[in-house]
Amino acid sequence: MKLPLIMLSALIALTACTSSSTGRKQVMLFSESELDKMGAASFEDMKKNTPISTDKATNDFVQCVAKSITKNVDKSVHQGDWEVIVFDSSQVNAFALPGGKIGVYTGILNVTENQDQLGAIIGHEVGHVIEHHSNERLSANKLQNMGMAAATAAVGLTDVENKGLWMAGLGLGLQYGVIMPYGRSHESEADIVGQDLMARSGFEPSASIKLWQNMAKLSEGSSQAAPAEFMSTHPSNQTRIKQLTKHLPSSMTLYKSSNRPSCVKPKVILAPKK
Repeated sequence: MKLPLIMLSALIALTACTSSSTGRKQVMLFSESELDKMGAASFEDMKKNTPISTDKATNDFVQCVAKSITKNVDKSVHQGDWEVIVFDSSQVNAFALPGGKIGVYTGILNVTENQDQLGAIIGHEVGHVIEHHSNERLSANKLQNMGMAAATAAVGLTDVENKGLWMAGLGLGLQYGVIMPYGRSHESEADIVGQDLMARSGFEPSASIKLWQNMAKLSEGSSQAAPAEFMSTHPSNQTRIKQLTKHLPSSMTLYKSSNRPSCVKPKVILAPKK
């Protein structure tokens, strides 16, 4: 009885399909209110455990760019103001969470040369929220667990030799056949959605291309080589550059009809406190 019930649950789950703004099919098993609560809880936890920058110039710069971006996000994505925090960390990273939360690490401000490149970063991260990628990731994990449970039941019902090898093979197939490609498609989609969003917000969209050229140089200068694209959840820097370059004429149309903000990057980004 267990196997039919599991397979029925998986079939029901697969009916929870919709499409992203780019036309990609999505499976989302969680409500937006659930995602908002998860995002808010995670953000509060980060604020408790990660130092927050108190440098006024740095905060003013990030807040200016973030506000310019978020005011062009449809209210269906988030009602009310977005909470933006600058974390005092050398990490070259930024993120956005459901529930209107944005985090920017001071480390990434040393890679972004100006307001346009930071606009590309924040636009990209908010693009993940717009396209419900967190919901997809959580849903994919849930389906993966359901699939593993079904496979375990199937192996248990049939006296298959070397069941450990079968399970390992299935786990590998799920990891590289489903989960990791989802990650790459999410990143590529957020690149395009983010480029359009930054353009509508008045940031020069070609800066997204220059940003990833900077990232490529950073990877080349790193002691640890970047992973091969087919084994990574992120597209390679060169793939991103090609995709953004191809989409640039479309985003430039949006940029030409936008109002350009004036967000001044500090000459010095203070190093994280020890």
